[in-house]
Amino acid sequence: MSPARRARSFGVAVLPGLAVAAAVAAAATFVAALHGGPQLLYALFFGVALNFLAHHPATKAGVEFGARSVLRLGVGLLGARITAEQVVALGWPTALVVLLAVASTIVLALLVGRALGIGRARSVLAGGAVAICGASAALAISAVLPREKDGERFTLMVVVAVTVLSTVAMVLYPLVVRALGLAPALGGLFLGGTIHDVAQVVGAGYTIDHATGDIATVVKLFRVALLALVVAAVAWLFRAERAQADPPVDGRKPARQPLLPWFLWLFVALVAFNSAWPMPGELTQGLSLASRTCLVLAIAALGIKTSFQQLARLGWRPIALIVAETLWLALFVLAALFVMR
Repeated sequence: MSPARRARSFGVAVLPGLAVAAAVAAAATFVAALHGGPQLLYALFFGVALNFLAHHPATKAGVEFGARSVLRLGVGLLGARITAEQVVALGWPTALVVLLAVASTIVLALLVGRALGIGRARSVLAGGAVAICGASAALAISAVLPREKDGERFTLMVVVAVTVLSTVAMVLYPLVVRALGLAPALGGLFLGGTIHDVAQVVGAGYTIDHATGDIATVVKLFRVALLALVVAAVAWLFRAERAQADPPVDGRKPARQPLLPWFLWLFVALVAFNSAWPMPGELTQGLSLASRTCLVLAIAALGIKTSFQQLARLGWRPIALIVAETLWLALFVLAALFVMR
């Protein structure tokens, strides 16, 4: 089959399902713009309502493509938001607090997950989502973990939990900053170092004042920059399990997967390029919008693949794990602030 015919055949196969996911993403975006609220959560819930299309022959391939390939592209494009200059501007005390907060949250996730009977891979997924950047981190880490039964449903459960908790934090954490009388530098560190999603960090920071919002955003982007390191570490730690999880095809072993997936190389390349040759603001905003669009579409596709009944089967333990991590992260950063004052 010629490349043109192969591309045409692929397009015909994925277009219907991808169009459904795109329609769900557009509806979620419209509702979020009209009424406020978390765009990703709307996309997930609207997608779940169309779960009956997950296995339909006309839409299955497109939904799978949206949940995997479009997801990876969205994570890779996150790198356009970050520059080395932003990281350096934080100063080493702030950077150290963020590094320790991220590392300790992931370690705590492993310990609590083990106590709750949650597997190592799922604990790392939940820990990375809370420690770094919420839904985006959950999706990125899940892409390099070995495939397992109910793995996608667990990922969606993590996305739901971190998005809800991030929205709650956006409302409550500014009250904490005001009650403690934190200066913009410390208040921005608290908000940017604890709230899960970038959008909620921006919303919380600028409700206090412009200076706090600016610092909170930069601190949050530093956490996002750590996504590349964490995903690379997770890919290396679980490389053997990933190889065993891939079933043989026609009696042959599947091709060996690269240690670092292509979307992580894209992430690093964009950070390096933007650091060496700063992109125009319009291009950066365009790539950020493209990343957000891909992630919303991917969440919609993952939602279509899942039902509320399937999510309920996962039980209370994943929620307890994520709540414990969220409380730890907030308390850790608060303790560090009192040391820094």
